[in-house]
Amino acid sequence: MRARHVTRHAAAATVAALALTALAAPTAGAAGSASPAVLARCGENDVTVRAQPSEDNADILRLSVRNDTSKACLVDRVPTVTYGELDGAALPLPMVPHAGRTLAAHDTAYAAVLSVSDAEDAKDEAPAVMYVTVTVVPDQEGRSFQALTLGSPTGVRVWEPVTTLWQSSASQARQVLMEETTGRGTLAV
Repeated sequence: MRARHVTRHAAAATVAALALTALAAPTAGAAGSASPAVLARCGENDVTVRAQPSEDNADILRLSVRNDTSKACLVDRVPTVTYGELDGAALPLPMVPHAGRTLAAHDTAYAAVLSVSDAEDAKDEAPAVMYVTVTVVPDQEGRSFQALTLGSPTGVRVWEPVTTLWQSSASQARQVLMEETTGRGTLAV
C-alpha cells in the first residue's frame, strides 16, 4: 500500500474507535439518568465474519457480517480490512467518517473490497500477502482469512485498496463498489 494512506487511515481508525465508544456509552437525560435505548457494540463472539473471492474479478473480495445474537448491536459502518503485515487498511468508498451501524438480531450486512484499485500502477509494484484480516469493531482483533481460501494461492495482491460501507445486500455492495471505482476507470466488469 502506498504510505500516504497510512496516516489518514490511522486517524480514521482513532475516530472510529471514539465514535463507537460514544455511541455505546450511556447518555444522560434531562434528569441525569441514562438513556434506555443505548446499543452495545457487537462482541467478536456475537458475529460471524466471512470473506470470499469474487467470481468475476480476482482483486475483489466479498465480505459479510452476521449478528448471531437475539439482540441488535453496533458494528462500525466501515469494515476495517488489513493486508498481512502491511501498514494501513482499505479506504472507505465513499469517504465518510467512521460511526456505528446497527446490526439487527440475526441480520447480515455486506461489503465489497477492491484490493488493487489501480491495476496499471500496481502492475510491477503490488505486493502479495498471505492473509487478509477483517474487523467489524475497530478495537477488536477481527478474523484473518488465508490467501488460499480467498482464491489466491500465491498471495492476495494489494495496491491502494478500497472498501464499501456495510450494505443491506451483496448485490448492493457490489453496485456501490462499481459506482465508486468506475469513475476512475479502475474496475472492469
